[in-house]
Amino acid sequence: MASATYVALFRGINVGGKNMLPMKDLVAMFTATGASDVRSYIQSGNVVFAGDAAVAKRAPQVVSTAIESRFGFRVPIVVRSSSELAAVARENPFLEAGADVDTLHVGFLADRPSPKNVAALDAKRSPPDSFVVRGREVYLCCPGGMARTKLTNAYFDSKLETTTTMRNWRTVLKLVELSAA
Repeated sequence: MASATYVALFRGINVGGKNMLPMKDLVAMFTATGASDVRSYIQSGNVVFAGDAAVAKRAPQVVSTAIESRFGFRVPIVVRSSSELAAVARENPFLEAGADVDTLHVGFLADRPSPKNVAALDAKRSPPDSFVVRGREVYLCCPGGMARTKLTNAYFDSKLETTTTMRNWRTVLKLVELSAA
């Protein structure tokens, strides 16, 4: 199988406080799955790696299990190919509308939500914040910042019946750049 570049997006890990996970350990865990050219980006759970489709499919479960075994906590991992990530960057509906990039975020979903679940989302949940669901992404515009919004991972997880992990727009663009290199 041909090798491609992927990005693993972790939820709920950081360098300080709760759920600390050294990035060098994370890189080693991905390498153990058969991934190559493994690199981390910022200390909050972004890993760029190369591998075939089988490695990309198996890595989230294997790495999540290894983290739980070694560090004692479970971490959801969402993976996108470099081409999928580039499409996310191209298709942000808030950019088309001229939104301030500092207010933009993307929620990456582990699974494609059902149309019924998407339709049940409350567009007025957190004014003036807004969102658009496209495929396995939730595009967010949060003028008041992510600390004040009610459009959280927990909200989207419960309503869309999947796992969500958020990234700010600058991080999304940097991951597109790193995965294209």
